[in-house]
Amino acid sequence: MVTDLRRTVAWMIAIRAVIGTILLGSALVLQIRSPGSFRVDPFFFLIGLIYGLTVVYSLTLRFIDRYRWLLDLQLAGDALIVSAFIYFTGGITSYFTSLYVLPVIAASTIQFRRGGLMVATLSTILYVGLVLAQYQTLPGLRTDPSTLALPPPSVARYSVALNVFGFFAVALLSGSLADSLRSAGARLEEASTEIADLQAFNQHVIDSLPSGLATADPALRILTFNRGAESITGVAYQTAVGRQVDDVLQLPAPVMQSIQADLRVKRALRHEYRYRTGDGRGDLEIGLTATHLETPRGRAGLLFTFQDVTNIKKLERDSAIQQRLAAVGEMAAGIAHEIRNPLASMSGSIQILRQELPLSSEQEQLMDIVLRESERLNTTIRSFLAYARPQRFQIERFDLRRPLNDAALLLRNSPEVHEGHEILVDVPDAELWCEADEGQIKQIVWNLATNGLRAMPGPGRLHLVGAFEPSSGGVVLTVRDEGVGIPAEQLERLFQPFHGTFAQGSGLGLAIVHRIVTDYNGEIRVSSSAETGTSVSVRLPARTAVAS
Repeated sequence: MVTDLRRTVAWMIAIRAVIGTILLGSALVLQIRSPGSFRVDPFFFLIGLIYGLTVVYSLTLRFIDRYRWLLDLQLAGDALIVSAFIYFTGGITSYFTSLYVLPVIAASTIQFRRGGLMVATLSTILYVGLVLAQYQTLPGLRTDPSTLALPPPSVARYSVALNVFGFFAVALLSGSLADSLRSAGARLEEASTEIADLQAFNQHVIDSLPSGLATADPALRILTFNRGAESITGVAYQTAVGRQVDDVLQLPAPVMQSIQADLRVKRALRHEYRYRTGDGRGDLEIGLTATHLETPRGRAGLLFTFQDVTNIKKLERDSAIQQRLAAVGEMAAGIAHEIRNPLASMSGSIQILRQELPLSSEQEQLMDIVLRESERLNTTIRSFLAYARPQRFQIERFDLRRPLNDAALLLRNSPEVHEGHEILVDVPDAELWCEADEGQIKQIVWNLATNGLRAMPGPGRLHLVGAFEPSSGGVVLTVRDEGVGIPAEQLERLFQPFHGTFAQGSGLGLAIVHRIVTDYNGEIRVSSSAETGTSVSVRLPARTAVAS
C-alpha cells in the first residue's frame, strides 16, 4: 500500500527531475546564445548526476518508510548539488543561490519545521564555507581573480547574511505552513471520522427501529427505507428506493386522500389498513403515520412511520371477546335461576297434565311441541352454564390419540354424518402425551368436529389431526373440513357467544372451545376459504398452567 510519505517523496523526486530538465534547457539556450559564459562540463555533469540520483531515489522509494535516513540523504544531497551548482557558476556571484530554497521547502514539507531548519542550517554551512573558500588563499579553492571579479568583502558579507536570512525565513515560513497544514489535516480527518461515526450511529439507530421508517421526496418517490420497513413489507431497500410510496406500501386511495388532508392542516393522524405480503405471511394490519420532513432549508418531502399491528389488533379483539364473555358469564347465574327452575316446573306440570287429562290428538301434539321446546331451551341453558360457570379441572397425563379416535368413532355413528361424509384420523404411531382435563379436550374435539360436519352439506372429508410441536414441546390438535368455508368478515366474531351460523346449533360451541383453550394458555388459529374449507388448529402447551 502506498503511504502518504512515499507519495510525497515520489512527488519530490519528480519535481527534482523537472528542475534538472529546466536547468539543462536553460543552460543549453545560454550556451548557444553566449558561448563560454560558464563552465559547461561540470554544469552538465551535475545535471546528469541529478538524473542518476533520480533513478536511484526511485529504486529506494519502497524502503523510505522503514529507513527514514534515506530521506535525510536525499535532502542533504540536494543541498550539496545546489552548492556545487553555485560553486561552478561563480559562488558569491552566482545566480543560482536561490536554489537553496528548494531543498529547504522540500524538507519543511516532509519533515515540517524541524526538517526545514536542519536543511537551512546545512545550506548555510555549505554556502558560507563556499564563500570563505573563494576569499581565502587556499590552493585550488580560491576563484581566479582574472576570470571572475569578487565583490568587496563587505558586500559579500551583506549578500551572505541576506541569503542566510532568506534560508531560515523560508524554513520557518514553510515549516509553519506545513505544521498548520498537518494540524488542519488532522483536525479535518478527526472531524470526518466523527461525522462518519455519527452518520453510522444514526443509521444504526434507524435500522434498529422495529417500526418501518421511509422518507419520500415531494413527488412521493421513496428516498430511504430502513430495515424495519424491509422486514414488515418484505420489500428490499434496492427495490423500494425510487418507487412511489403508495405503490410500495400499498396505500389505498382513501388513506392517501386522508393523509394529504391531514398534512394540509398540519396534523399527523394514525391510519390503519390491510397490507398483502408477497412472501406467504398473508394479510397484515398496518398502522401508519405521515408527516412533513422538516429541514433547515424547509420541507424536503414526507416522513412515513408504520408498524405491523396485526398481533395488537388480535389482542384487542380477544380482549373485547373476553369482556363480552365476562359480561355474559355474570348473567349466566341469573339466567339459570330465573329461567331454568321455572322451566323445569312448567315442563313437569305439562307432563303430568298430559298423562292425567283426556286430550285430543291436536292437544297432545301441542303439548309435545311445548315439551320439545322446553328441552331445547334447557339444553341451551345447560350449554350456557357449561361455558360461563367456573370449571373444575382434573389435570392428568393422557394420550391425545384416544379422544381423537373416540370422537371419530362416535361421529361415524351420529346423526350429524350424512351420505358422502368421510371421517379420517391422522395421528402419529407413538404416544402423543398431553397434560389437561381429558373431558374438556373431548369437548373441544366434539364441538369442532360437529361444526366441520355441518359445514359440509354435501360430500366431503373431515380430518382429525394430532401432532407434536417440537418448537414448544406442546401438541397441536387440528380439525379440517372441506366445507363451504367462513366469510372473512365473520372470522373476527367466530368465538363470540350466540354467533352460530347453523340452524341446529346453540351458538355456544366455539365460544366454549375458546374459553377452554384460553384457560390452558393455548392458542387457536383459524384459516378458511370457500375453495378449501376451514381448518381450526388448537395449540396446547407442554406443561399445563391453568389460567385463573
